[in-house]
Amino acid sequence: MTHDLLLPMTAHVAWTALLYVLLTVARAPAVWGVGRRADGSSPWAAVEPRIGANLSNQFEWPVLFYAACLLLMLLGGVNRWAIGLAWLFMIGRVLHSGVQILTTDIRLRGLVFTINFLAVLGLWATVLAAGWR
Repeated sequence: MTHDLLLPMTAHVAWTALLYVLLTVARAPAVWGVGRRADGSSPWAAVEPRIGANLSNQFEWPVLFYAACLLLMLLGGVNRWAIGLAWLFMIGRVLHSGVQILTTDIRLRGLVFTINFLAVLGLWATVLAAGWR
């Protein structure tokens, strides 16, 4: 069970890699002229900054997710609860990306971020419990 956190961690790495690909595609019209409209504009102009901002977000709160997962593996504290929280975090990251990239609804984005926030806090509570036993 110790290594069961590797899959949601790897899923987040894959998600982040996918966002890099998406950002590269979104920047292609401006950088390489690929996919430019007839008037020279980029069809991705409105969404490209949101993709970039979301990609930056993948290196903020998720750092605490990785730290908690690694500590749980080292402490032998991986259990079904931790695995569920790790997957909840991953699902929350995908939802958060969708909301941030496809909408400008800050309130909804904050609500969706709460899923990630609570999942990581739950993982850290699990780390504390594992460290005290």
